[in-house]
Amino acid sequence: MGNRKAKTRSRLTRRGFLKGSAAVAAGTFMPAKIFGSSAPSNRITIGMIGMGRQAYHSNVKSFLNATDTQVVAVCDVDAWRLDNAQKAVDTHYAKKQSSGRFKGCSIYKDFRDLLDRKDIDAVMISTPDHWHVPMATAAARAGKDICCEKPLTLNIAEGRFLSDTVSRYNRVFRTDSEFRSHACFQKACELVLNGRIGKVHTIRTGVPAGDVAGPPAPEMPVPEELDYDLWLGPAPLAPYTVNRVQPRHSYNRPGWMRVPDYCEGMVTNWGAHLNDIAQWGNGTERTGPVEVEGTGEFPRDGLWNVLLSFEIKYTYANGVRLIYSISQPYVRFEGTEGWIQANYNDRSLKAKPESILKSAIGPDEIHLPLKGEKRDFIDAVKTRGQTLEDAEVGHRTTSLCQLGHIAIQVGRKLTWDPDAETFMNDETANRLLSRPMRSPWRL
Repeated sequence: MGNRKAKTRSRLTRRGFLKGSAAVAAGTFMPAKIFGSSAPSNRITIGMIGMGRQAYHSNVKSFLNATDTQVVAVCDVDAWRLDNAQKAVDTHYAKKQSSGRFKGCSIYKDFRDLLDRKDIDAVMISTPDHWHVPMATAAARAGKDICCEKPLTLNIAEGRFLSDTVSRYNRVFRTDSEFRSHACFQKACELVLNGRIGKVHTIRTGVPAGDVAGPPAPEMPVPEELDYDLWLGPAPLAPYTVNRVQPRHSYNRPGWMRVPDYCEGMVTNWGAHLNDIAQWGNGTERTGPVEVEGTGEFPRDGLWNVLLSFEIKYTYANGVRLIYSISQPYVRFEGTEGWIQANYNDRSLKAKPESILKSAIGPDEIHLPLKGEKRDFIDAVKTRGQTLEDAEVGHRTTSLCQLGHIAIQVGRKLTWDPDAETFMNDETANRLLSRPMRSPWRL
């Protein structure tokens, strides 16, 4: 990385940081003439934390292409990814300069150093799931607004802590799922909430298959570009092997997405998309079901040990049943007067009777907004308003998936109190509501 070394906490004094931060701030913003009405004083400064495939190929581009934001810093524990991210940001902004040159994006290995930057307004967290809550709560305490990848958490207790912390510090928060930004899902929910299929009695959601049993996991030397201890962070100590973390010098699908210490697999990964739509259309996005049961298949052995298949059944206090399984990515609402189904793969919307789809929503009925998830976040940062999927909504969606995961693990129907967020008379299930974290990352 030449002279562009990541600033690390061990080498950086507070006095030195403040001096360097002031210099960076002075050189980071581009002239107002480049942005016109989106002059530097009107732009939101963004710090990107985690520069893996989702951040590199999608998240950072959204903020780079917005005229009212500027990415001023990137952070990752992998030096190869960090260097690529810095080059991508500087190259993008260089194209806007007459000189064709720009060197304003700072790099950090330790997210805490990025959060110390007083000139950063908001952060985008795109790390493995086990880091979401420690980073997001630290960002809230540091006065940053937060956009965080889904699924938000690894357990229900973390989600409650995160939502309460964001509220306590009055921060804008966006759960970064784009499904509310797809017209097919938005329209389906709008029609359902306005009674076009009558009284809803059943919702069906599906997610694609994709998780497989784990390969052999021999211990390997830690690559020189990776700070493996910082990558593990709050997770249990474990020997390095490439399938536990991510392929070297690649943005292919990482192994950590199939290891329960870092991600719960497809049940929460894609479930956080489709079940969010189910909750939205059911009017239960800030609560949860009262009963849950499920069956599923786990691998017999191996490092990758998340669910290979599952079917989960929920019952809500309003009597609605939700059936969630691995099949294809869709949401189907069934009511006393018909049904509506939104399909992710082709973004199609189907209904019976078909006339439901032609029904206009009147001015006095429920109108759901439709905008991109990053635009939703940026607008809320400006207005200090609420996003379409804030921390509480993101927590409730993720916890819905986790309730099913717990029911499968204990092997019986469970009764859930969505207000107290505890299982009724089942200590075994309640022990699965939280996880230990390594010091100093304990919440």
